Amino acid sequence: MPVTARLSKLFYDRLGEEVAQELVDWFNAVDATYRADLRELNELNFARFDAKVGERLADLRSQLRDEMAARLAPLETRMSEFQVDLERRTQSLRTDIERSKWILIKWMFAFWASTALALIGLFLKR
Repeated sequence: MPVTARLSKLFYDRLGEEVAQELVDWFNAVDATYRADLRELNELNFARFDAKVGERLADLRSQLRDEMAARLAPLETRMSEFQVDLERRTQSLRTDIERSKWILIKWMFAFWASTALALIGLFLKR
């Protein structure tokens, strides 16, 4: 919002209405020019600032991405090692369960066979 310059009554009386008004118009024109220049300069500075902030933000994102990748790489290695170890232990557990199952079947057969022989012996003894 432009501010119109006005001069004192004494100034108008000494220079005359026409000259004083021309001087006031000139002051206002200079003021408007400076305001326009200042606005343009501010817009240019803001554009530069915005570009620098965008560039720095992109750099920061890139650095963060690189740092996260560097920190996650050992984790991924450990996770794959853990997965291999877990698969090995699972296979070992399956083998142990299978072996235990056959041992249990063998003992069950021995128990039932001896029980069956004892029962047959009891029936034949009568």
